[in-house]
Amino acid sequence: MDTLQASMASLDWIIVIGYMVGIILLGLIASRGQTDAKDYFLASRSATWPTIGLALIGSNISATTLIGLAGAAYTIGISVFNYEWMATVILAIYCVFVLPAVLRSQVYTMPEFLERRYSSSIRLYFSGLTIFLNIVVDTAATLFGGAILFKLLFPGLELWEIAAILAVTAGLYTALGGLRAVMVTEVVQTILLLGASVFIAYFSFEKAGGWHAVMTQVDPEKLSLIRPNDDQGVPWFGLITGVPLLGFYFWCTNQFMAQRVMSAKTLDHGRWGSLFAGVLKLPILFLMVLPGTAAILIYPNLAKGDMVYPTLIFDLLPVGIVGIVIAGFLAAIMSSIASTFNSASTLVTMDFARKIAPDLTQTALVRIGRITTLVLMVLAIAWIPVIEKHADSLWQYIQAVLAYAVPPIVALFVLGLFWKRANATGAKIGLTLGTLCGIYLFIAIAMEKSINMHFLIAAVVIFAVALVATVLGSLLAPAPELAQIETLMWRKADYDAETEHLRTRPLWQNYRIQAAILIAITAVLVWIWR
Repeated sequence: MDTLQASMASLDWIIVIGYMVGIILLGLIASRGQTDAKDYFLASRSATWPTIGLALIGSNISATTLIGLAGAAYTIGISVFNYEWMATVILAIYCVFVLPAVLRSQVYTMPEFLERRYSSSIRLYFSGLTIFLNIVVDTAATLFGGAILFKLLFPGLELWEIAAILAVTAGLYTALGGLRAVMVTEVVQTILLLGASVFIAYFSFEKAGGWHAVMTQVDPEKLSLIRPNDDQGVPWFGLITGVPLLGFYFWCTNQFMAQRVMSAKTLDHGRWGSLFAGVLKLPILFLMVLPGTAAILIYPNLAKGDMVYPTLIFDLLPVGIVGIVIAGFLAAIMSSIASTFNSASTLVTMDFARKIAPDLTQTALVRIGRITTLVLMVLAIAWIPVIEKHADSLWQYIQAVLAYAVPPIVALFVLGLFWKRANATGAKIGLTLGTLCGIYLFIAIAMEKSINMHFLIAAVVIFAVALVATVLGSLLAPAPELAQIETLMWRKADYDAETEHLRTRPLWQNYRIQAAILIAITAVLVWIWR
């Protein structure tokens, strides 16, 4: 099926072109008057919870997600959904323990938060790492996923050429409009994306013979979320340890996700928006994962799992619906690319440019952000051939890169939030040893294959090394001044005061009850599909 002949009718092209023109115009309209840094990078901190929730999902669900989830479900089973449902648990934890400290700090970036808690060198390292991951993981993988599908329509173009067109389209309104333009367009694109996914799911199950056929004819192991420890997809020990680590990084510390919540007008809106995003993660099992499972019955001999999603679109869907789904696919690409471009440009501008030249005007900061967006766009395109050569599975590529790179940062955040004794000396030692451990395991596991260890287990080992090293290193130096760090930590006194305040509010406004209900629903879903 790698030789699938893809084509679209005139009606489909009209829908897709109309969408592209409309979304660019919407982004440009939202970009008017963006001369203030707070407005450009944090949308004036005025976002409400529906916008935040939809923008989080729009940033999260990219071409990588659509192609990667369906492809992984086809090859290893629905255990790939573990990354999705775990997000609901992480977001609930985020609302209780992390978000209050982040919003209280009034920072522009998550690396800036670490600087205030530890030191400027920690900030620069984390900012540089995030920018690197934004390019080689988030943006480049999204562009690659989009190029895979559109190469079926334009076989004469190279993958990097298609990626360049997609990047320039999204980069246009991102560079001009900043975070407000990104979030406004993400709301529209998320709605379109979820609607398009409904069509894919419906026609997939219909072609496979219906729900009962898929549930009874597919290997039961591929319909199970909880897998044995020798599973190559998501072993159970990696599920309860490595997946939460990656989830904490992605949802709580990754700039391109955290920036959406940092734009909230109030703490409540940040919390409600985060939990709303958690709710929207649960239907992904039915809209994006199980269609890949149904494809096992429809196309049992696909050469590569990443071809599942394109094949479902061009082989199953009728005229008109193809255009809607391709527009939804474009929505996923553009919203994700715009998110990473905007967050990476924020990091370069606020963590490097403003650090080097503190007297830069607001207009100059915005100009630097726009130029940075264009530079990052070129770098992401240049990385496409590397992914094409080395990534067998788009989804596994993303998770594996994160597993070796981000556990030390997670260790610093966890200790910084909950242990007042953690200091800059310990952070530097922990970050250094954790990073060296990550590099060693990456070489031994992924390159030389001299160690047989799943990348999720490797993430736990790296995290443990960084955590222990940070603790021991912190004990070698004086404790930080409590007055300088207490506003950057979770405090039980604040939690208790908030408990009293919540008793005066209606139950439907109590984020803790909302979080508990969300986790309960998630637990039932996992139990059913265990």
